[in-house]
Amino acid sequence: MATDWTNKRVVILGAARQGLALARWLSEHGARVILSDRRTEQEMAAARTSLETLPIDWALGGHPLEMLDGADVLCVSGGVPTNLPIVDEAVRRGISLSNDTQIFMEVVPCKTVGITGSAGKTTTTSLVGAMAKAALSENGSSRAFVGGNIGDPLISHVDAMKPNDMAILEISSFQLEQMSVSPDVAAILNITPNHLDRHGTMEAYTAAKSRILEFQSAQDAAVLGRDDPGAWGLHGKARGALHSFGFSKMEEESEGTYYDDPFLVLYEHHVDIPLLRREQIQLRGDHNVMNVLAAFAIGHAAGLPLDAMLTAAEAFRGVPHRLELVSNRGGVCWYNDSIATAPERTMAAIHSFREPIVLLLGGRDKNLPWEDLARLVHERVEHVVIFGEAAGKIEKALQSGRGAVKPYSQRRVATLREAVTAAAEVAEPGDVVLLAPGGTSFDEFKDFEERGEKYRLWVQELS
Repeated sequence: MATDWTNKRVVILGAARQGLALARWLSEHGARVILSDRRTEQEMAAARTSLETLPIDWALGGHPLEMLDGADVLCVSGGVPTNLPIVDEAVRRGISLSNDTQIFMEVVPCKTVGITGSAGKTTTTSLVGAMAKAALSENGSSRAFVGGNIGDPLISHVDAMKPNDMAILEISSFQLEQMSVSPDVAAILNITPNHLDRHGTMEAYTAAKSRILEFQSAQDAAVLGRDDPGAWGLHGKARGALHSFGFSKMEEESEGTYYDDPFLVLYEHHVDIPLLRREQIQLRGDHNVMNVLAAFAIGHAAGLPLDAMLTAAEAFRGVPHRLELVSNRGGVCWYNDSIATAPERTMAAIHSFREPIVLLLGGRDKNLPWEDLARLVHERVEHVVIFGEAAGKIEKALQSGRGAVKPYSQRRVATLREAVTAAAEVAEPGDVVLLAPGGTSFDEFKDFEERGEKYRLWVQELS
């Protein structure tokens, strides 16, 4: 049963996108909201203005424990660590923990599709969203809503949703930590080392991801990456129908998708249904073929008609900051893969090209291993430009990985802007300059999107 928020005292930690949307919704539904952020009043001026018509109290510059006095619920926004003293104190006092996605799931009136994974979830979520929009557009009374960890938090739109609509959410491990409701269709694409600076161990990270399955019923569906040990290792947690996707062939009693060169194939009720030829996909790289296979499997599990899924997949051009071609000048192609915030994502980006690569590596480390990426750099990359806070760790990994597979040049600079200039100095016609940093953006930017936008701007400014 949904909570009656009238006169409930709610403390929200983090006044970014999710926190602001939740504060607005809760306040409009009668809650007494305190919105807390570590940033200063000057830094939060625009955010405060956006909510100035609502009776919201603000606590800026920190998270004082006295905010918990009389509190009913503490909501922790996705980017806020859960090991803060105020979170520990809330648990000690028996105050419930929640977040915007949990509260959305408690009140949403329509079918929900939730997608999580270490890599590929934004592209997959966006494509499933396009498939759902193509399907529901034929019915003027139904709509598809896409958001969650991308775009608008769907709590902002839940009051407009109707039973015949569909909500497609990207859900991060940070959001899943507090959740006790699962979507009707829950997908785990893959689980590989990521966010260990937050979760500490792979076991804790996997446990957070697995929560997307734990509260499903026998009437629900799970969709798992069949070729990924981390995701497939959770198949025993599926409580309802189990669907899968991968390059490998399907087992006879399964349902899902696979790749049979050159076709992507849907396997349904012992029948192979060819979907698309690989060349019809507008996205580069094997990892994006996997994302499209995942989207078809998820859409099928959600009951979307095949024609609508095919139409959306053929038209899909990808998502900004994900192997986005931002310039082709002087025979050099500049790609923006700012979303590559882990070494494994950088490796996937490198594997997407056959051309000589000038690679921009850097940002802030997430306590992840760089050695496998270092070996691939020695095999496939012509020039490396290292920048940002993690530069020393990356340099050390590249040095230890030297196997003389082939020679390449290496340069270290302080900032991404300097890295763009350095790349322009060495790039030759026929090369690809690839921003696939392997680290987060938080040493220099507010998020990977700002990093990608600045990269795009600085590339366009090159003479």
